[in-house]
Amino acid sequence: MRMDKLIERRFSELTEEMEAVGAGAEWIPDAETLIVPRDAFKGWATSALSLLQRTFGEDSIHYQNLLAEFKAFRGYSSELEDCRAIFLAAKEDYEGGYLFNVRALVKAEVLVDDVLEQATALLQAEYKDPACVLAGVALETTLKELATSKGISHNKADRMNADLCKAEVYNMGMQKQITAWLHLRNAAAHGNWEDYNNAQVEDMVNGVSRFIADYL
Repeated sequence: MRMDKLIERRFSELTEEMEAVGAGAEWIPDAETLIVPRDAFKGWATSALSLLQRTFGEDSIHYQNLLAEFKAFRGYSSELEDCRAIFLAAKEDYEGGYLFNVRALVKAEVLVDDVLEQATALLQAEYKDPACVLAGVALETTLKELATSKGISHNKADRMNADLCKAEVYNMGMQKQITAWLHLRNAAAHGNWEDYNNAQVEDMVNGVSRFIADYL
């Protein structure tokens, strides 16, 4: 099943779970208010936060607002209603196409599950050179995705790397590491296969995979 369909299904499932949590609220005479079962709320909120984190990112207003409500939750039904409003707004933004991270997430899924898996398989079969080229493809595609998200023009990989570092997407240490990976990619692409070894390509494949997971 495609990732966007999985996300849609999860939004629907959590919407139903949220309504069930609300339906379980009990009237407490002494407090003169409805109280929501804490365990049920925490279970739902944890899953909802996970979905918003993976879909919109931790810096998104949807995730941050729901996290704040979760931390301040005391059990009142009115607080669940506030969470409900935030979650349904996120769901509406997703279904309406007002989303910025899904394309990158899908791209990351394809890169990790397809290109980098192929690179790993080639490396295990001792074909280090095409493995290095594939890892380079995944890396450059990731740089382009990051550049797009930050409004940086697409250019040569080295230039985008420098521009992304300047924009503080990552630090200079990561910029230098990417420069080293790009050097390996260029050596493989130009047939300079004696300039690197299997261990270096393995480190590159693993490193690019981590880079995609951390930044895309």
